[in-house]
Amino acid sequence: MRASANGARVADGSPRPPLVVQPPEVTRSLAARLQVTHLLTRYSERPIWALFMFLNGFITIALLAAVAMVSRTPFVFPSLGPTAFLFFFTPHAPAASPRHTIYGHAIGILCGYGALWLFGLHHGPPAMATGVSAARVGAAALSLASTGALMILAKAAHPPAGATTLIISLGIVTRPLHLLVIEIAVAILTLQAIVINRLAGIDYPLWALRDRPVTTEAAADGS
Repeated sequence: MRASANGARVADGSPRPPLVVQPPEVTRSLAARLQVTHLLTRYSERPIWALFMFLNGFITIALLAAVAMVSRTPFVFPSLGPTAFLFFFTPHAPAASPRHTIYGHAIGILCGYGALWLFGLHHGPPAMATGVSAARVGAAALSLASTGALMILAKAAHPPAGATTLIISLGIVTRPLHLLVIEIAVAILTLQAIVINRLAGIDYPLWALRDRPVTTEAAADGS
């Protein structure tokens, strides 16, 4: 056993391989839009990317929180956080597209509320107030399982929707009007992501990511 270049020891004596990390495509798009690509040769891309994530995460959630404060409705809920992270960390990922986001949260809302009805908990207090009963376990398990399955069938996988359905099936948000507000908040956050990412020069989809058709020439070249 010996130390690697960064001081870490590995059992077989070989250097520890580097971490697999997301390439900072956002930073490069920003630099191209602002015509400051030369700065990327002097400074690290990752801190600039982190700053982009910090500023946009702060702005988008702060705006929704302000709306929630004025309207006294749940315009801010926990699963908006990971959705915002996907929007500004991996905007080119299918799960971060507007289609996956809107459909995914809608599926989570329907599955969560359906599970409450099935187990007779739609008028009950939240699990945090009464504890977790057998019915609550069933509602939570069913809501998450059905959300995951339906997102796959609908080709609209959006992992944060798993948190949305648990928020509902655990009784934290159950009023139908508030469930509608949740989907409206998702739509507003999605619109913000479209505007911000496009202004930053990122090729962010207006609805869904589509595979580009392979031309005859490209197929002949093997590309």
